[in-house]
Amino acid sequence: MNKFFTIDNIKDILTGKEILMGNFGFEKEGLRINDKGELSLTPHPDVFGDKLKNPYITTDFSESQVEIVTPTFDSIKEAYQCLTFIVDIVNTSIPTDQYIWNQSLPCKLPDKYMIPIAEYEGKKGEESRDYRINLAKKYGTLKQMISGIHYNYSLNDDIIEKLYKSYPGDITYKNFKNEIYLKITRNYLRYKWLIIYLTGSTVAAHKTFTNECINLMHLDDNKGSKYSNQGASYRNSHIGYKNLEPLYPRYDSTKHFAEDVNEYIKEGILSEAKELYTQIRLKPKDPTRYLESLVEDGILYVEVRTIDINPFDKCGISKLDAEFVHIFLIYLLLKDESTYKQWQSEGLYNEEIVSEKAFNPNTRLKKEGKEIKLKTWAKEIMKEIWQMNDILHLEKDDILEKITERIEDSNKTYAKEMMKIIENKGFIESQISIAQHNKETSYESIDLETIENNPKLNEYYIKSLPKIRL
Repeated sequence: MNKFFTIDNIKDILTGKEILMGNFGFEKEGLRINDKGELSLTPHPDVFGDKLKNPYITTDFSESQVEIVTPTFDSIKEAYQCLTFIVDIVNTSIPTDQYIWNQSLPCKLPDKYMIPIAEYEGKKGEESRDYRINLAKKYGTLKQMISGIHYNYSLNDDIIEKLYKSYPGDITYKNFKNEIYLKITRNYLRYKWLIIYLTGSTVAAHKTFTNECINLMHLDDNKGSKYSNQGASYRNSHIGYKNLEPLYPRYDSTKHFAEDVNEYIKEGILSEAKELYTQIRLKPKDPTRYLESLVEDGILYVEVRTIDINPFDKCGISKLDAEFVHIFLIYLLLKDESTYKQWQSEGLYNEEIVSEKAFNPNTRLKKEGKEIKLKTWAKEIMKEIWQMNDILHLEKDDILEKITERIEDSNKTYAKEMMKIIENKGFIESQISIAQHNKETSYESIDLETIENNPKLNEYYIKSLPKIRL
């Protein structure tokens, strides 16, 4: 069936405009801090209401960790506009002496026992808190403060239906749709290292973070933080927030995936399915019955979890990067798959070597058991993406040109830009300045028309606006 999802097959069924049709959403985590770059220990602001009832602004692990969730839109433009608006709402609604830390690795942290675990009401709230307490015991509270961007994506259902009608084999629609997302997922796990190189921006950590992270960084900003000029994303390195041991569930079917994850739970490796920390996650119709729903209902969409918060963009991700990730996911759907059996472990190796040593000239990735230079492989991938762009008439030349520049010249990566800033201003000081600037621009740029003209957001926020300081 994988032979059906190729450029040669798709170009005769779909136009470039059609294959770009999809559904998009973003999730952004961020720590609340004070003007000294210290974690704010105050409760989640009352202005945002009940965490379990506000669909757009909640918390992640900690009371101090704001999580923004956009609804789903049928264009990246709309989803990004919505993300921008909610970011502005958060920046202008938190207390005047607080800011949002726009960086994946954390700010100055208090003693690990002082980090406030998120509080929720009711029975569901108790279950959520118990789950977080167990995570804290297992992984530590410091790692829980790592934040990121999650990118939610699915193809347009009408387009999937059109592909399905053109498929010559005998397969149910549910399984056909599943295979689309399973193939994207398998290939993402093979090629995620490129996204880490392109969007990685976690190259420094304050001394209050974990010793294992600090020990990986050999340079000192002389202001209480350490940094490195070797890696692109220490958040995605082996010391990031990952399962205690590598887990490689099968991705050939939802049934096999569910069986493997259930086995991890049975063996006590995982407490429940959502503790499987993968760089891309299969998402079901009913998240409360995660594995059962994947098998019974099929895959609804995929969630990309690799992307570092971009400190140079108030939203934590640039619109250009969001557009490229979309193109990249289409490429993964159409890219031929290797029969190399160790693809998951090799993918993890490449993920961590790029995270920790992307800029070391001696670094080599593994491609089907053989060594290859990062830039050599990256250029090969981009050549294929350019070819896809031309054959399918995607008309994304401007985006691909800018991405290609980052591959040709590593000094144009976010990681390298961060290194320069840290050398000049220090880690904590530079990120405080960015957080304060973001808050100022939110007051200046907040756009009520975006919300008033959008029914998906209007229902909640128009009712809440009198409570929110604008």
